[in-house]
Amino acid sequence: METIVKNRIKQIRKGDQDAFAEIVDLYKDKIYQLCYRMLGNAHEAEDIAQEAFIRAYVNIHTYDMNKKFSTWLYRIATNLSIDRIRKKKPDYYLDAEVAGTDGLTMYSQVAAEMSLPEEQLETMELQETIQKEILKLPDKYRTVIVLKYIDELSLIEISEILNIPVGTVKTRTHRGREALRKQLRHL
Repeated sequence: METIVKNRIKQIRKGDQDAFAEIVDLYKDKIYQLCYRMLGNAHEAEDIAQEAFIRAYVNIHTYDMNKKFSTWLYRIATNLSIDRIRKKKPDYYLDAEVAGTDGLTMYSQVAAEMSLPEEQLETMELQETIQKEILKLPDKYRTVIVLKYIDELSLIEISEILNIPVGTVKTRTHRGREALRKQLRHL
């Protein structure tokens, strides 16, 4: 796959804009998932993923062909996600109680598509709980936890994406795991 991507990049550098569409198709789901795991919001994840591809296209001339394209693209998406987290103002969540009601949340206003079996519901609730707890981690721990355990990247790839030593990645992974474990003890 990396060979295909590098060939497409050569075409892009020669002015073939359609070649970039193929790269977007290859990576759009992974980049969206990374952004979603970092931000916890589908709309923001879409915005940041789109911005990551725009930045990659505009700056394709700075890409080093001797390195993996996916690492470069992940770095762009991760940095944009971190920037959004830092700038983010508190927003409203569906599970927040509606003012002036007795325990009513915004979920009650959302139409259910279909009922789910109990096991699927429990799994979804657990995943949501874990995702919420991941979102509570400090940025530096959240980033490595998402890249390591959700995107299943190697320590070396994470090191390259974040531009930090592998030892620092290991330390942050360990500390992030410990912090997450403490947060999830109540389960």
